[in-house]
Amino acid sequence: MTTNNSSHDGPTLIDALLADQRELSAADRFARQHENHAFPAQAKYYRDLIPLTLPKPGEQYAFEVDLDRCSGCKACVTACHSLNGLDEEETWRDVGLLRSEDWRAPFQATVTTACHHCVDPGCLSGCPVLAYDKDPVTGIVRHLDDQCIGCQYCIMKCPYEVPKYSAKRGIVRKCDMCSSRLSHGEAPACVQACPSQAIRITFVEQKAILNQFRGNIASTSVATNNFLPTAPEPSDTLPTTLYKSSRPLPRNLLAGDHARVSPAPAHLPLVFMLVLSQLAVGLSIGTLLMQPAKWFSLTAALAGMLALGLGSLHLGRPLKAWRAFLGWRTSWFSREIIAFGIFVPSAMATLVAFWFPSLATLQRGFAFATAGTGLLGIACSAMIYVDTRREFWNASQSFTRFLGTTFLLGSMASAVGAMLFPKNSGPFLPAALITLCALTIVKLVFEHRIFNHLVDEESPFLSPLNKTARLLAGKLGLIARLRFCCGFIGGIILPVTYLLESSVHINSNGFWLLTISLFCITGELLERHLFFTAVAPAKMPGSISA
Repeated sequence: MTTNNSSHDGPTLIDALLADQRELSAADRFARQHENHAFPAQAKYYRDLIPLTLPKPGEQYAFEVDLDRCSGCKACVTACHSLNGLDEEETWRDVGLLRSEDWRAPFQATVTTACHHCVDPGCLSGCPVLAYDKDPVTGIVRHLDDQCIGCQYCIMKCPYEVPKYSAKRGIVRKCDMCSSRLSHGEAPACVQACPSQAIRITFVEQKAILNQFRGNIASTSVATNNFLPTAPEPSDTLPTTLYKSSRPLPRNLLAGDHARVSPAPAHLPLVFMLVLSQLAVGLSIGTLLMQPAKWFSLTAALAGMLALGLGSLHLGRPLKAWRAFLGWRTSWFSREIIAFGIFVPSAMATLVAFWFPSLATLQRGFAFATAGTGLLGIACSAMIYVDTRREFWNASQSFTRFLGTTFLLGSMASAVGAMLFPKNSGPFLPAALITLCALTIVKLVFEHRIFNHLVDEESPFLSPLNKTARLLAGKLGLIARLRFCCGFIGGIILPVTYLLESSVHINSNGFWLLTISLFCITGELLERHLFFTAVAPAKMPGSISA
């Protein structure tokens, strides 16, 4: 049997083509690529809308929006939605409206907006699991989907509400400036789709943005850009998007949706988590004051564990909650998790010490450690919301509400404990009830100070606190009234009546235990529900029909 090797004696067709390819000049290869349509068909339209080089050190990519060219057609919104495969109600780019109500100087402009890829992004600093990073070369702020646990804190931290929660996936997602396209010389979907070329990618100097929004020296490259009227304060995160117009923007511009007020998400797992954790800390303080302390330590440990369990229901990926400590350097969320992660074992150790007489020498030390870590956790809880810089969640509001609930429920628990164990309470019961009344009065008066901001109602420039007051007086009015009634009955009427029981002949401790506890805890749950739903954050301009 013989083998035919004639087909291998000379050069093959492939060899000939490769040799021919090596002889082509760069111009010839470029011409052939055009003949074979190797370049994207729309490249000739968008290549001048993106930089063809990487940013220099100290620079980064940024969106540039021409307000004169934007027509509000929402082609950018549709393109972004289609290219990124977003959920039906999910959008990474929005279109809003700016207008003037001054008939002597009419003005209207549509505004397209997406992630601003800030120099100091709030989403990155607030994330407890390090699910964000800022590319050191391009400056693009990217979200790491695999790392996300769906806590949604980045949505609260971003003043522009850029990150969007996907309930289907249990994670947050956001615009990444189509970085995969940019790296291959193609424009982001929104840039390529805009028929009027109102969006482009440009370079900005990070130091110039810093000086413009946080310093006294404005860079000449951005000196004419004051970011955008009605937008949130840019000094918080240093947004890089450049909005330009050949027309001077009037100072009295209003967002299209400036007068609209609507309740924010309730975050019910957080409502219960916060109230129960503050009840647990109040009980841990009662452990230092009341006898028998072992029952207070037991209830504190149970309430703390229940609070952490309910809080995990807020997460889109609760099984990955163990990662929440990773961002402890910058995130108050991580610090809260660490503090309460120490509080619960400490409360259990206190419980063991009080239940076993042989550990009597450790009781006070464990009790003080538990109360201390609990108060630290409450402070971290308050700072989570203070750090969002929303006016209704400022330091005075958050700390007063959270610490007020802690000591109010602690006084309630102490009074209930004194009723259950009258032989051990001594004269403590009247003091606990009086303290409960005083704290309730102070807290209710403080909460109702928000209605002072209703005086701004006739002004066209409605502040966030005015919107909160309008929500509490309108759409959330029924819940606000129920909250007041529960607090007033449980924290004032019932304690005062109990103190005067000799005149009204009521002697059933079981009745008082149930009603005081029920009304006080319900009132605090309703207060915390309003804490979330009544907040009116500053935001980018929306449309009239949004």
